[in-house]
Amino acid sequence: MKVFHCQHCQNTVFFENVNCTHCGHALAFLPDSCELAALDPDENDLWRSLAPASKDRRYRLCANYLQHQVCNWTVPADGHDTLCVSCRLTQVLPNLELPGKLQAWARLETAKRRLIYSLIELKLPLLSRQQDAVRGLAFEFLSDELAPAGPVLTGHDDGLITISVAEADDLEREKRRLQLHEPYRTLLGHFRHEVGHYYWDRLIKDNAERLDAFRALFGDESDDYAAALQRHYKDGAPADWQTNFVSSYASSHPWEDWAETWAHYMHMVDSLETAAACGLALQPRRRGEPALEVPPNAEAARTQPFEQMIDNWLSLTYALNNLSRSLGQADSYPFMLSPRSIEKLRFIHEMLVQYQTALQQQPTVTAKSRGKVQKKRQTLAA
Repeated sequence: MKVFHCQHCQNTVFFENVNCTHCGHALAFLPDSCELAALDPDENDLWRSLAPASKDRRYRLCANYLQHQVCNWTVPADGHDTLCVSCRLTQVLPNLELPGKLQAWARLETAKRRLIYSLIELKLPLLSRQQDAVRGLAFEFLSDELAPAGPVLTGHDDGLITISVAEADDLEREKRRLQLHEPYRTLLGHFRHEVGHYYWDRLIKDNAERLDAFRALFGDESDDYAAALQRHYKDGAPADWQTNFVSSYASSHPWEDWAETWAHYMHMVDSLETAAACGLALQPRRRGEPALEVPPNAEAARTQPFEQMIDNWLSLTYALNNLSRSLGQADSYPFMLSPRSIEKLRFIHEMLVQYQTALQQQPTVTAKSRGKVQKKRQTLAA
């Protein structure tokens, strides 16, 4: 995540802010330029950006910003959408008339916007069901009390990601974490895990070369998935799971191994980008102490060689965990990465770098060439 500033007074602000806490200026995120911008009111309920990359462009606030105060993103003034690129992906909402559901929905959308920010920054294919009815991405937030078949299960099904609204309750999520003996359970982690399943379908499933490489590292995904999960919940993870997997759940099936590893990779990219944007560095005093070599900018944090990325990650988690312990909190990153798990993270990193490089080699999009470029993007994703 970048470090954002109010362009009106230069005060540091957070990604989720809707007003500058120093000068009170209106703030909103602009997905087309990935900026959190200070806004000046314009005519016809439009707003004018003060951010450098979008100076004087006009925007409308997302309808969920205006009606429910659960979003702080915008849509371009010349577009026809009323919802931002993130909110358009949500197809089913909780029943907002029930107590606490508006607050739960707000927490779900806040986590989802961080996910969508990362997907935009990684230049991954991001189409809604309205744009692509077959391969588009969608979310539904379901409550247990409205589910006739029993408790809602968080999961992914052919591009549709279901998140249980109960996960937005901190107490309930912690209860489930303890019941399942998990060291880590967060809303953002759920989103990153489930979208990993979606991008397996988009980037691996129909690409023979990538699929072979995936199977060599993660295993054969054609093994019976339902039976594998039943076995995992009945017998637990293998005693030596830490030598091969980032989590015990990752040992249940190659698809879950991929999704868990994907989520960890997104943790890495977002945290390292934040560290780079903040200028964070560790200054070792003795041989063997970890050293964080800060990339010059956020783009470099995402595209640096994997060896440097993993070295920086291990150093950063050392600092994060020690800071957490200094505050009397549990470790921020309660995981140990084995050499095998690191190789799986490398596979994801190198695949995404190759994908992004191929995108950069595409010709500049014009009205005449837009159809050809879109066709080539679809081929790359396949």
